[in-house]
Amino acid sequence: MEYQPVSGHQNRTYGTANPGYIPSSAGRPAMFAPPAAEFQGPSAPPAGMFDNMPGYEGTMAGAGGGFLPPPMPAFPVPQPQPGPEQPHWNIPSITEDIAREAFVQFASSKCCYSAAPAKDGVISSMDAFNTYRYRLETFTESRSTEWSHEPYNGQPVDALAQPPPGPWDVPAQAPNFFVDSKQIMKVPYTSSMKACHICVGMGRKPCKDCAGAGNKVCWVCNGSGYRMGNDRCHHCSGRGRENCIHCHGQGSKQCETCHGKQQLLVYINLTVKWTNNSDNYVVEQSSGLQVHNLSNVSGKELFRDSQYMVYPVMGFPDPTVVNAAQRLVSEHQGKFSQTSRILQQRQTIELIPITKVTYSWKGKSHVYFVYGNEFKVSADDYPATCCCTVM
Repeated sequence: MEYQPVSGHQNRTYGTANPGYIPSSAGRPAMFAPPAAEFQGPSAPPAGMFDNMPGYEGTMAGAGGGFLPPPMPAFPVPQPQPGPEQPHWNIPSITEDIAREAFVQFASSKCCYSAAPAKDGVISSMDAFNTYRYRLETFTESRSTEWSHEPYNGQPVDALAQPPPGPWDVPAQAPNFFVDSKQIMKVPYTSSMKACHICVGMGRKPCKDCAGAGNKVCWVCNGSGYRMGNDRCHHCSGRGRENCIHCHGQGSKQCETCHGKQQLLVYINLTVKWTNNSDNYVVEQSSGLQVHNLSNVSGKELFRDSQYMVYPVMGFPDPTVVNAAQRLVSEHQGKFSQTSRILQQRQTIELIPITKVTYSWKGKSHVYFVYGNEFKVSADDYPATCCCTVM
């Protein structure tokens, strides 16, 4: 391809040589070789990068090897025992003063509610309702493994020095019961040193922004070396190209995977998770209060039983609670023992007080509910509300 001279530019000289620059004959604009194609290393570690470790054959890279079922216990597990003697089940009731005070605080917390019905309404009846909440908690430990790697900085290499301990033989410090926690640790005798698969052991990768050329066409003069007329471009000193700011003109950048170390320490990571698995059952009640309101309040604890494996509640006056306890205990012990190790179970029964208050205001009858130890109030038909407008 022949380039024609450009008037007034026949005697230009270009700066020092730079990568990709092809000198042109006098009177012809500078030309530059196209940047090198971007280097593409493997996106995932090759299969041969990981050693075959006995007991960890199914371990994957990055995605984890799935949860590992616990081994059979070496000693007979303790059998669940009946819980403590059942207390006398009773229903506490609230006074009219408590019901009114809770109603006044509820109205005061609403910007569009008048406090008059709460203060001056005449209470005609207060009805207490039995509402029990049964809760079963199963505290479990689960373990999973995955191959991992990090830049090699002289860490010990112990792979195949001796067989690694099994996933459930690696000691871990368990937290307090019923508190979620997680611990990640290297499995002993699985660490080896491998060449980085991303940069193929070079420590550096071609810069993506300049495709390894180290420079780009000057954005000010668009590669001509001049701006207007015979004025040399001051941005690129007449070169027509400028150094890539991302790689500082080197054409390559430090490998982000090995941090320029060229080698990786490859090992198996063990993740130990402690999880408190909880299920609730709330007895249906006919007060008219929606059950979802009860999830945000506490009740009076009537019964608590905590042991390795609990025995379903017996002797409770409400048969639906007994049935729920039997169902949940059976479900938990069957479900969680398959993929994890059960460390402790706890069952509780709470009495959540609900009082339905009927009152009159301006000749009309209305209802509100006071519930929970916190004396929360629900009043869907509050008679004195207004529309607020934010200016």
